[in-house]
Amino acid sequence: MNNVFQHIKGDRTIWAIIAVLAIFSFLPVYSASTNLVYVVSNGTTTGHLIKHAVLLFLGFFIIYATHKIPYRYFSGLSVIMIPIVLLLLAYTLFQPRNADAIMAARWISVPFTSFKFQTSTLAGVILMIYIARYFARNKDKKIEFKESIIPLWLPVAAVLGLIFPANFSTAALLFVMVIMLTFFGNYPIKYIIGIGLVGVLAIALFVITVKAFPDNFKNTRVQTWINRIDNYSDKDSKENYQSHKAQVAVYSGGIMGKGSGKSIQKNFLPQSSSDFIFAIIVEEYGMFGGIFLISMYLLLLFRIVIVANKTETIFGTLAVLGVGIPIIFQAFVNMAVAVGLFPVTGQPLPLISAGGTSIWMTCFAIGIVLSVSAAKGEDINKVKNDLDTENPLDVLHEAIG
Repeated sequence: MNNVFQHIKGDRTIWAIIAVLAIFSFLPVYSASTNLVYVVSNGTTTGHLIKHAVLLFLGFFIIYATHKIPYRYFSGLSVIMIPIVLLLLAYTLFQPRNADAIMAARWISVPFTSFKFQTSTLAGVILMIYIARYFARNKDKKIEFKESIIPLWLPVAAVLGLIFPANFSTAALLFVMVIMLTFFGNYPIKYIIGIGLVGVLAIALFVITVKAFPDNFKNTRVQTWINRIDNYSDKDSKENYQSHKAQVAVYSGGIMGKGSGKSIQKNFLPQSSSDFIFAIIVEEYGMFGGIFLISMYLLLLFRIVIVANKTETIFGTLAVLGVGIPIIFQAFVNMAVAVGLFPVTGQPLPLISAGGTSIWMTCFAIGIVLSVSAAKGEDINKVKNDLDTENPLDVLHEAIG
């Protein structure tokens, strides 16, 4: 056992938190999978549990492999990956599909497998690292808006623009995180406010355009967003079914819950093993189960902030905040939807919900945080030197060689 721990570097508390969350996830995923088995007629409960275990095992392998990479390599890698990510997002959005398969605009199928990959999750992590790199390289400069348009805001606009039509909630969350990171990077407040207003106006203009010319924007889900907001506002709406069932599950859980596997609403609540798994957790484990989960995410946030504060480089600090805080933000958005504070967004609960891409990209982000926390003095000096004289291709060549 000691030999195993010798190979594990970085913040041990973060390792413990993600291990606890992963282990705990087996109980609600196994319980909620009965909806897929008996309502949707999809597989068996044991099969879904094994699939979840395999996804988590691969996720922890991603964490281990990523945290072994000196974090300075992620700076150059982000520059190389931005064009690749844009191509993947464009293909995802415009790929050929049936007229009814609107959800396909979020996913691409991996050749020769049945696995589907959600490209927006990868794009989010890469974009945040890229932004961290930009501010690290300009830490001693007074940033002017005109000078930042092409190197900073053009990639941001391109990534968000390709995610937004098919996945509004992900684009919105990512935009908020981008604004947060630019604030931490000491970008002028007046420019941040201006960018925020431009973003809101762009969304409004897009929605109006799609409503005016619906036949030209069949790949979008604008009407779905509008319906969700309308349904959220109208609590008596018949279309508010998912939110209503989730709140029933939360309410019926009480203080102690009904017990593991004894949820009733999992049989009626769509996406009970993914988007609404928090409602099932509260129903089965009560208020204490919900508080436990919230506490784990808050503790993870606390450790992320500590790692960022201890890091001696601007890039390390911003990279940790950029990839770490979105995990917590997404978790609280998911829980807010389950208790009826937010409209339905389709955001999974990190490390708890069933699903492949979300788990793996969360693990990739955590691996980066652990890589930064494991850095020593020699690595930190190399980061400072690389950001001053960095050629992304040279960094990649060094990483491979």
